[in-house]
Amino acid sequence: MQAEIITIGDEILIGQIVDTNSAWIAQQLNSIGVRVKQISSISDDRQHIIQGLKEAEQRADIIIITGGLGPTKDDITKKTLAEYFNVGFKRDAATLEVVAGIFKRHNRPLLDINIRQADVPENCTVLLNKNGTAPGMWFENNGKIYVSMPGVPFEMMYLVEGEVMPRIKAHFNLEAIVHHTILTAGIGESFLAEAIASVEDALPAHIKLAYLPKLGQVRLRLSAYGQNEQILRDQIKIYVDEITALVGDFVVTSEDKPLEKAIMDFMKERNLTVAVAESCTGGFLSQLFTQHPGSSEVFMGGAVTYSNQLKQSVLGVPLNTLEQFGAVSEETVRAMALGALSNFEPDYSIAISGIAGPGGGTEEKPVGTVWVAVAGKRKVVTSKFQFGSRRQQNIERSAINALIMLFKLLKEEHV
Repeated sequence: MQAEIITIGDEILIGQIVDTNSAWIAQQLNSIGVRVKQISSISDDRQHIIQGLKEAEQRADIIIITGGLGPTKDDITKKTLAEYFNVGFKRDAATLEVVAGIFKRHNRPLLDINIRQADVPENCTVLLNKNGTAPGMWFENNGKIYVSMPGVPFEMMYLVEGEVMPRIKAHFNLEAIVHHTILTAGIGESFLAEAIASVEDALPAHIKLAYLPKLGQVRLRLSAYGQNEQILRDQIKIYVDEITALVGDFVVTSEDKPLEKAIMDFMKERNLTVAVAESCTGGFLSQLFTQHPGSSEVFMGGAVTYSNQLKQSVLGVPLNTLEQFGAVSEETVRAMALGALSNFEPDYSIAISGIAGPGGGTEEKPVGTVWVAVAGKRKVVTSKFQFGSRRQQNIERSAINALIMLFKLLKEEHV
């Protein structure tokens, strides 16, 4: 069973807002056994919408549409859908009651433009939206399902969970889809592919392997399709075990979670803590940790020692080290890591110092030069990286590579 998602709105196409709806809807569809064939974003234009619907119905069994259902003249999705199905409008009493209730609660007058929100194409089944004035609409036409919903995320999510998913499951005999993700770090995509080629070549037709690289990491996603979910899970486990046996040194986790969360879970299981001493990353590494609930059980905190003065006063980096080798050097990050270990008293510490750019580089230390140190109770490891000239990318790469270094040291000392 295949679906297509269409998001409507000029605000998406000009980059004014980011389309998060499609990703969330795709996850929900996939969880019930519906494969998303394509995701498209189109403008608030009648002809573009009609053309998008015509093309989608050639590819998919289910067409999910969000956006363009507001009360103003630029929201034309409802009118265009009525034209597409060659039907008139009806007024839905339940929707009008919801709309009237919303305006009454806010002590605002109910205008005619708001009342017309209850007018829907004659051939639709109304999906009552209790969180807004625009109803969702379910259409069945020539064996295809069309669903139109508001683009406001919390309104759309309410309709998807409460109305759309149950209806799709009741309407179709859906196959099972099972995914399993393996997170690897510290090995390139091509080297990884070569290492596990024997497993990939042996996969049956109903199990697919995808490589998802990102900043020093590669996620391997195994996807199985069939009628019996438990059989699929048992089959995938065989291949997960075979892949792990081949590249186990690079496997961070066999769960679909971010690198920093996998590391924190590893440390939590062993009652280990970590602190940081950041310079060029400016707190980005700390934010990666603290964005996750429960991070305080592992992450103690740290310091953003951007200046040499703070590197000395907070971390105890010797002045002669800074003068002789500079802030961006192996000697300095080693001293920063040891200072964080001594002053903050974690089990492990991470120190980062570099030239994020776009200025500040020299011939000897060009923009993108970054030193990272990871210190434990028994060992300090350091590494020099040479990234590019883009500041934000350099910050992100520095943090991710620091995490990979921490992961390697943890595996060396605690596995």
